[in-house]
Amino acid sequence: MRKIRNPFVGLDGYNCFGCSPNNAFGLQLSFVEEGDELVSLWKPKSFLQGYSDLLHGGIQATLMDEIASWAVYVLIKTAGFTSSMNVRYLKPVLVTDSHITLRAKVKQMRRNLADIEVKLLNSKDVICAEALITYFTFSQERSTKHLYYPDHKEFFEKEPLL
Repeated sequence: MRKIRNPFVGLDGYNCFGCSPNNAFGLQLSFVEEGDELVSLWKPKSFLQGYSDLLHGGIQATLMDEIASWAVYVLIKTAGFTSSMNVRYLKPVLVTDSHITLRAKVKQMRRNLADIEVKLLNSKDVICAEALITYFTFSQERSTKHLYYPDHKEFFEKEPLL
């Protein structure tokens, strides 16, 4: 397991709703790499509810889209944009739950299209929602020049010197 660091923190104008740790109104997601998956543990917030005590479906979709974008960054080593998203809501997600787990992995690459499979699980590890999200990916050169994609090594903590 490797902790993912957010190399965008400190960029002028960076205030992503999904992943900025400094956006007080955002989701403030953080990630770890576990084998071929990206994983995030997140504490639901009551102000993001739809029906009483239920996490709004749009927020669930946003959580899944955000981890998919980080799967593109970390697992595919480039940047891109959401092309399509198919979400299946299977069970309610309670805002009173201690945490939810998001898991994302690359299902397949088709030229510059990446299919990312995402699962949203409650604190009892029950799958509550799942999505297949297709990302249009860019070359590393274009990602670096136009989308602020850093060197891939910047997503990981520096290894301690022995």
